[in-house]
Amino acid sequence: LGSSIGTFFVANPMKVVKDSFKAMMEAIMESVPKNRDHLDTLSVLYALMRELRTKTRTEMEVHVDNPQESEIFKAFPKLLANHDLTQFICDYCRLIILGNARTHEIESLMDEEIQTIRYDKLKAYGAVTAIAEGLPALGIVAAVLGVIKAMGSLDKPPEYLGALIGAALVGTFAGILFSYGIFGPLATKIKVVREKKVRLYVIVKQTLLAFMN
Repeated sequence: LGSSIGTFFVANPMKVVKDSFKAMMEAIMESVPKNRDHLDTLSVLYALMRELRTKTRTEMEVHVDNPQESEIFKAFPKLLANHDLTQFICDYCRLIILGNARTHEIESLMDEEIQTIRYDKLKAYGAVTAIAEGLPALGIVAAVLGVIKAMGSLDKPPEYLGALIGAALVGTFAGILFSYGIFGPLATKIKVVREKKVRLYVIVKQTLLAFMN
């Protein structure tokens, strides 16, 4: 995990920072798909499958090639606003329309893409986890620096030395508090929220495979 996070930071430093802030806000606001989101997804899939049974290939291509103008997708604006999920649905409906791919081939493609989507969405979780794991070490560094400063003031009164040592211990306390009390739980919450978002893709996969079978 550490090496993969390091590689990602080198390749896309700003992207992971922006996505991490976004993921934190999603976790705090608990922005997980609600029942309405699941129903909208299933409703779009039902409408598309109904069209697949009754309409020609040319008529179906209107929906999957330009979902922004499709009456099916326009009826569910919240799903349409989710560009990645909409594109996922259209891509595999297009493969079904072409009729060249077998069910197990499409299933393999879907599994690979869902795995890639999951990996991409959990990069923020890895980044925040790395921060949580590093904070106790920073706290120890702060404590050592505080002790060094205190050792340079041994000729001072005990009250002055006590304040310096106390300040050094505050650094350790802050590192542990932020790590295990804030960033650690926040990282876990990010993972939960992002995993639930990926579940929508699994719903699409299972529905379309059931239709093909």
